[in-house]
Amino acid sequence: MTTPAWRQIPRGIWVLLSANVVIALGFGLIAPALPSFARSFDVGYTAVSFVVSMFALMRLLFAPPAGRLVARLGERRIYLSGLLIVAASTFACAFAQNYVQLLIFRGLGGIGSTMFSISAMALLIRLSPSEIRGRVSGFFSAGFLIGNIAGPLVGAALVGFGLRMPFAVYAIALVIASVVVATQLRDAGTAVSATQSGHGVMSLRTALRDSAYRAILASNFAQGWASIGVRVAVVPLFITEGLDESAAMAGVVLAVYAVGNVAAILLAGRFSDRYGRRRVMLPGLATMAVSTALLGFAPGIGIALALSALSGVGSGLFAPTHQAALADVLGARRQGGSALASYGMASDLGAISGPVVVGFVAQQVGFGPAFVFTGAVAAVACVVWGFARETAPTVVGEPAKLSDPETGSPDPA
Repeated sequence: MTTPAWRQIPRGIWVLLSANVVIALGFGLIAPALPSFARSFDVGYTAVSFVVSMFALMRLLFAPPAGRLVARLGERRIYLSGLLIVAASTFACAFAQNYVQLLIFRGLGGIGSTMFSISAMALLIRLSPSEIRGRVSGFFSAGFLIGNIAGPLVGAALVGFGLRMPFAVYAIALVIASVVVATQLRDAGTAVSATQSGHGVMSLRTALRDSAYRAILASNFAQGWASIGVRVAVVPLFITEGLDESAAMAGVVLAVYAVGNVAAILLAGRFSDRYGRRRVMLPGLATMAVSTALLGFAPGIGIALALSALSGVGSGLFAPTHQAALADVLGARRQGGSALASYGMASDLGAISGPVVVGFVAQQVGFGPAFVFTGAVAAVACVVWGFARETAPTVVGEPAKLSDPETGSPDPA
């Protein structure tokens, strides 16, 4: 009798999943409020978008040293430190008196964010059984997205108590997540030497020779651009100023996107383990590209909700799948190296440039062309995946013919 996938998942993964729910709940709380809060300081669309980009910019700049800290001090210590930094900076945002202060506080939060996100990905790769990596990535992403569903709805309600309230509540949520990890994840995340792990750190130069790794970077860039940057910074503006709806309705649109994610994400993990990563990545990216390109032309809130849900389904298909592909590529090597940090940096680069570029285009020529631009980014990633190798250890029950790009021999992971 086959053991259910969820019973094969190590306890440490479940701890990370629980923490992700709390983190995402808090992030979702501020998503509806952040653009309106920035606008309250009498700035334009581009400046509003840059508040989101500043968070990602600091993540991008701090990713390489964060990767080195993970390797030196262990995942657990860096994870906890990152959570507490974001908690403090978010609480400070609640008391920002002008746009510059808000920008600085959000930027400081980006440093903590890259610390806990790289640590979490390192633990996910190291603790995941190779034969169910897709499903583990699905559960991991679903935990984050469960919080993203409830977060915008609760955040939309909290906006009624003032635009500052969601930031204070998010800070409390992050402290709770820190307590969960500190008390329940005691044995994982110690620094492991390359000799002990049996594999060295894969260099970025070696990883870039792998067509699958290049495709992973492309799709993660698209994820950062569309799902992290544009969705948070520009979609709420389109709902409130393009369709003349309330900030609360913007929260509902974000929640519908998250519902579409959850509807697809667990199936994506199972299917990618069984049929391969590419067969799930390609339709996911294509779905996101088309639905996002059409969003800016939605004539009313009903169509916007439907397209947002469809875009969420597309993202739900490819987001956990390229995480599993990354674990396939890096295998059992000690994590925290430049290849892992660059994966996070690709998403951050998209999250930085996406809101600024799309916000500028929206301000100059309208929301329609702005969202077409975003759809094109996802379409390019889809093309890159069309030329990538398959990485799944098993495809329809047969061993995949994988090779280690560093040695040319089969990957032992």
